[in-house]
Amino acid sequence: MRSDNLSGVSEKVMQAIINENNGLALAYSEDDVTAASQENLRALFENKDLVSYNLVTGTATNTLILATLCPTFGAIFCHEKSHIYADECGGVEFQTGGAKLHPISGKDGKMIPSAIEDAIGHYIIDEPHHSQPAIISIANSTEAGTIYSPDEVAAISEVAKKHNLKLHMDGARFANAVVANGCSPADLTWKAGVDALSFGTTKNGTLGAETAIFFNASDDKGFVYRRMRSGHLVSKSRYVSAQINAYIDDNHWLDNAKHANDMADKLKGAILNSSAIDLLYPMQTNILFVKMIPALNKALEESGAVYYSWGVDDLVGARFVTAFNTPETDIERMIEVIGNF
Repeated sequence: MRSDNLSGVSEKVMQAIINENNGLALAYSEDDVTAASQENLRALFENKDLVSYNLVTGTATNTLILATLCPTFGAIFCHEKSHIYADECGGVEFQTGGAKLHPISGKDGKMIPSAIEDAIGHYIIDEPHHSQPAIISIANSTEAGTIYSPDEVAAISEVAKKHNLKLHMDGARFANAVVANGCSPADLTWKAGVDALSFGTTKNGTLGAETAIFFNASDDKGFVYRRMRSGHLVSKSRYVSAQINAYIDDNHWLDNAKHANDMADKLKGAILNSSAIDLLYPMQTNILFVKMIPALNKALEESGAVYYSWGVDDLVGARFVTAFNTPETDIERMIEVIGNF
């Protein structure tokens, strides 16, 4: 329960890697498997103009997209708990050459249009003493495990369009957000006004495969050079691309995410029925933030449960994360322990 990064690789994806390990193929994304992955993504997102670049880490995907879309003197608006602001070691600032990240507070890990408007209002356009607003970046699902609906994304997009900004979505757990929303990938992204997506797969069943997606072909100008210069052009790229192809084939990615979400939802039921533990945020995907009495925390740890925890006043805060392969028996064991309090 510590993180979905601890989960393994799905059999379908692993088999795809093994199947590809036969014969020779062009390197550096010039292979047929990588070309097929872009066509598959175009079909998945219902967008013939989509341009994609397969990488191996989410941080590289986020930072290289933002560096491509943002000038060095630009400002990027994001939630104060966002991964790009709090957990990427200044990667955005490094790759952009000094762009300014402007954190915005918001309930349950989400930003609202009016708060973004207020933040943009701190900058004077065409004033050389000010960074120039360039990008709004949202995460879906968020660091709190909550989701933006297509309508909420569209409302933020309207702010972006009003100020001539680009809209980026960090989709490290994009599959979980799609399943929770019950919508299509297109509805949650470019149809709602998203310009670029960090399409994450590693947390949901691949070995290590992330994709930088630009929904407007001209927006990717310069990405290939940034990818090379930063050391993220993979030589044997077919093995990364094979993962992407297997991941989205026959809705495998959605099946994986549904299992993770369902396991979290099952655990949520036990939490809501207990007076010893409460949710800190609404549970909408595969992440639950809770606070609980110390005795319950001790009992869960003694039962073998492993998760992040911290102090919350006299209680214990914790984050439980389910994955595509979380055994239902593990959830049932946690429910049993919680039920004893």
